[in-house]
Amino acid sequence: MSVLVIGGSGFLGGEVVRQSLEAGHRVAATYATRRPDGEGVSWSSLDVRDRRQAIDLMDAVRPDVVVNAAYRQDDWAITADGAAHVALAAAATGARLVHVSSDAVFSGAAVHYDETADPDPITPYGAAKAAAETAIKAIDPGAVIVRTSLIVGDGGSVHERRVHALAAGELGGVLFTDVVRCPVHVRDLVAALLELASSEHGGVHHVAGADAVSRHELGVLIARRDGLDPAALPSGRRADTGLSGPTDVRLDCAATRRRLPHTDLRGAREFL
Repeated sequence: MSVLVIGGSGFLGGEVVRQSLEAGHRVAATYATRRPDGEGVSWSSLDVRDRRQAIDLMDAVRPDVVVNAAYRQDDWAITADGAAHVALAAAATGARLVHVSSDAVFSGAAVHYDETADPDPITPYGAAKAAAETAIKAIDPGAVIVRTSLIVGDGGSVHERRVHALAAGELGGVLFTDVVRCPVHVRDLVAALLELASSEHGGVHHVAGADAVSRHELGVLIARRDGLDPAALPSGRRADTGLSGPTDVRLDCAATRRRLPHTDLRGAREFL
């Protein structure tokens, strides 16, 4: 199978590249500014905001599967328009699209959300992700849209780096005790993406961890795993700050789990 990873130089995209190579697939991947090192991958620079670039790349690579892991939280053109450009290019070449979305499409008002829940974003990033989903459904109804939550790894994620910086006193701020998510390990998430890519299933899927934990509890789990002092992690409540954003968002993954016989979506209390 030929796999094209959009955003292959990022944390999530890099794991898609690694697992695809490990599975014996032919892999091409894109980067925005700096070409990564590594053998066995055909790297291309791509600005997803440029539809012509996306179409030309897809014509050149002719992949069987496209995994879109590209986004930028503060950039609508990359997160929303870019996703539409990738979907148009994939559909034009007949490639199967797996698009990574986010639990940020939900407000948290309902707390529990399954795959049938309609997006109700309350942040610009959530709105961009929801817009991307809408565009993809219109362009390619058979595409796979995977909503996920906080992505954690073995030290390389933004969440883990933040915990280390807070514990060392190198960063200000707190970890919220009233903001709850269902963190997923990057290896489990990517295994699910590739399993769905090889299946006949399309539409929206939820891929998140089994445990609902607060940002602070997640930080404590990371600290304990990495030999840091959990007591050094400052805590607080978002409700006391006036900051906007979803508070408690828990992705119900039951329907998707039934479609993933080979992937175990562990909870944070297990993988940490």
